[in-house]
Amino acid sequence: MQTPNADPSAQPSTPEPSLGKARQGLADTWNGVVHWWLTDVSGTVDQVAVIESRRAECRLSARYLLMTCMSAGIAILGLLQGSAAVVIGAMLLSPLMDPIMGVGFALATGDYKWLRQSARALAIGTLVAVLFTALVVWASPLQTITSEIASRTRPSLLDLGVAIFSSIAGAYAMIRGRLGTIVGVAIATALMPPLAVVGYGLATQNATVFWGALFLFVTNLTAIALTATAMARAYGFSSNLSEKQTRFQTLLIVAVFVALSIPLFLSLRQIVWEAQATRQATGVVESVFEGRATVSQLAPNFERTPLRVSATVFTPEIVGDAEERAERLLRRSLGVEITMSLTQIRVGSSAEAQEEAQLAAAREEEAEAAAQAEDIAERLALLGGVPVEDVTVDRSRRRALVRARPLDGASLAAYAEIERRIDSTEPEWDIRFIPPLRPLPSVPFEQVEEEDGTDASFAPTARGRQALALVAWAQSRTGVPVRLSGPADAVAAARAALVEQGAEVVARPQASGYGTVTVAWTTGE
Repeated sequence: MQTPNADPSAQPSTPEPSLGKARQGLADTWNGVVHWWLTDVSGTVDQVAVIESRRAECRLSARYLLMTCMSAGIAILGLLQGSAAVVIGAMLLSPLMDPIMGVGFALATGDYKWLRQSARALAIGTLVAVLFTALVVWASPLQTITSEIASRTRPSLLDLGVAIFSSIAGAYAMIRGRLGTIVGVAIATALMPPLAVVGYGLATQNATVFWGALFLFVTNLTAIALTATAMARAYGFSSNLSEKQTRFQTLLIVAVFVALSIPLFLSLRQIVWEAQATRQATGVVESVFEGRATVSQLAPNFERTPLRVSATVFTPEIVGDAEERAERLLRRSLGVEITMSLTQIRVGSSAEAQEEAQLAAAREEEAEAAAQAEDIAERLALLGGVPVEDVTVDRSRRRALVRARPLDGASLAAYAEIERRIDSTEPEWDIRFIPPLRPLPSVPFEQVEEEDGTDASFAPTARGRQALALVAWAQSRTGVPVRLSGPADAVAAARAALVEQGAEVVARPQASGYGTVTVAWTTGE
């Protein structure tokens, strides 16, 4: 309805000029980002060298099959023992990452001969690993499902996320030639352990374990290959693909990820429901005893139908119908059939019940702390190449230290990455990995233009800042002072940065000015 004074011919004003400027600004920003990426990022990659390197690592060879069998054997023995340290060792040895990455790069470039070569190596390696682990399990007297085995039979959406992030890091490391980070990628992705569990399920004829672990392996494999394809495409590896093939490839990658996400999301939802059900069961049991009792242990069995919940309770007074009441309340709360089994241990008072529960919890915590310390010592010994006895563990202060043996081809950056990876898995511990005296990186400087028009200054390049951080870390771990030599101004700047990080430095300046600073150990001086 129009108002009496309205002019029907009048047109509402629209901020078209403002919208046009906004769109133009966004377009210019986008074009700038694209130009920067094509020129300064993907344009600096030597695609020929990367492809030749990746192609060489994807061939089927006796070494590849031997390392696959050794990795599979270590993995299944670690899984049967429930030892995370041994399982990590298998991840570090596994050569399956190379053919999977080869599949991803071959898809990105449209090189189907390379794709067939990588897929053949991957299929044969996978089959050999499964059969070898099945043979080991069949010959082993230990065939119990440990926690390490069980944890790899229920993949969830989180596992897909781990595989995607790991593949991004792995593809980046391969494209940019920084292969030291592949150690951490292998640990995070965990390709071999689920494959070993597939062999375990085959040997024990356990369909649940077999299919669950196989789904986890396929999830990791697919996510790594397709994410590597996307990363390679982003860096310009698509010379043999037409525009139509590129669109089809993009749609295929999205469709596969969506298809994988649905069952993994359902699995994650089930895991979350089980955690909530466990908390609710604890609350129900405590409410039945009106808060006077303390729940010591509660173990729900979600594999049984109906769901079975077992609990141990310290109570000053035995409650005759506790099981029936807890079962009824929990059935109403969860909406599923429940059978409850309560073990009541009578103590003098509610205070004593709490004390007994605290003592039981303390004993359990002490046992867990001892097991954790032993596990950390085993992992450090394995990665450091030393006996477990050579690892220093201080449980009271939560510190662990190992002096690593020299490993062929391992740089200081690789040792620092190993320490960082272990330290990230144990945030409450102070992990120290003392490396051997490997060559130290040089520190390049660059000229920095000031925005205010004043004279340009000099600062370490991005690689130089990484080198300074690595030198400071290595000096703090070894305790051996480092020597800086090169242009005087650059040496002074590098020395100041290292001293600020607590490093012990000896400066040997030469001519004045800036340039590259050479860093070396002072041993033998």
